Amino acid sequence: MQESLSQHFQEHLPEKPENHPEYVTNLVDLILNQAQAINASDIHLLPSENKMRMDWRIDGVLHHVADFSPELAPRITSRLKVLSHLLTYRTDVPQEGRLRQSGEQAVETRISTFPTLYGEKVVVRLFVGSGHYKHLESLNLPGEILFELQRLLTQTGGVILMTGPAGSGKTTTIYACMREIIRQSQGSRSLASLEDPIEVVVPTVAQSQVNPAAGFDMVLGLRSLLRQDPEVIMVGEIRDRETAETVFQASLSGHLVVTTFHAGSATEAVSRLSDMGIEPYLLRSGLLAILSQRLLRRLCACAEISRAEEDRMGLDVEHWKVPVGCVECGQTGYQGRMVLTEMLQPGQTEVANAILNGADATVLHQLAIQSGMRTQWDRAQEAVNQGLTSPAEVRRVLGMTRNNG
Repeated sequence: MQESLSQHFQEHLPEKPENHPEYVTNLVDLILNQAQAINASDIHLLPSENKMRMDWRIDGVLHHVADFSPELAPRITSRLKVLSHLLTYRTDVPQEGRLRQSGEQAVETRISTFPTLYGEKVVVRLFVGSGHYKHLESLNLPGEILFELQRLLTQTGGVILMTGPAGSGKTTTIYACMREIIRQSQGSRSLASLEDPIEVVVPTVAQSQVNPAAGFDMVLGLRSLLRQDPEVIMVGEIRDRETAETVFQASLSGHLVVTTFHAGSATEAVSRLSDMGIEPYLLRSGLLAILSQRLLRRLCACAEISRAEEDRMGLDVEHWKVPVGCVECGQTGYQGRMVLTEMLQPGQTEVANAILNGADATVLHQLAIQSGMRTQWDRAQEAVNQGLTSPAEVRRVLGMTRNNG
């Protein structure tokens, strides 16, 4: 994909000379527009001694697209800082901003700068997926998980927790949950959010962005928000004990809370919350469900069946394909991504008792499987058997050892 992406980008470079006053303006517009068109999630601009390297993250993987001269590098950075209302004269401190766009269809864009040895590194995050995955049905969740999640979103209290590493689609899922609640209730429920930052605008939701520099942090925001008569609260992410405690207290006082949390699996999330000091009774009483998710790249139609044992990479599968690469997939062998999801419902008797007794993640994991939970690993191997993805992709995303919680 590197070659075809690079060629396509080079073919559309501005025809003006680099020293033309409008060259950088046109170049930055080209970068943003082409990255959005190819569904890139991030643009990386890294300066070095002799050039600025540009990579795009597509389907979770970085691809080299172009190099720019050291003379162009500061001009490109300055243009992006102007667009995101950052201070162009401050090159010695990190800065964050966003391109402010209106309308739900607009692509939200965040820009982050960071000082390095050879100048400022810039990362542009494009939330291009938000328009394609507005509703739960479009996420292609397993049927039983979709049905149960839609049911849980009608509840009047409790916590629905989305877990997974960075870039696993947690935020996309909780936004889809909020839209599902709006659709189910036909606008009759009071919805509010507390985010850091606001990534997608959702009409009829009272969205707020924390501002720690002004003393407006997650804990203060949540406590104040509870006096705004909300029925459903979306919390962008649980990052500390105080936020977690406030979330669970809110859930026990008649609020449905939808939030995200960094954890490797559904049962690991329980252990991590316990390690943070959340009391077992709060976890048992407050949690409605924990969804853990990852994103796997889908094989392109050019993939070929393999019988080489090394290509199976130790997975317990009968059939497996390997990526080949063609014009359609830009020589990567993959096109698009699919979501792997597992759902833990702490209300099940054996799992609930284990949580109350402070069982570790491994014990919880085994009990959850015995209670009927299908793990991400199982779903990944099924996807390989069906020819949807490759063993190498499963290993890239889930690692080299089977997850036991």
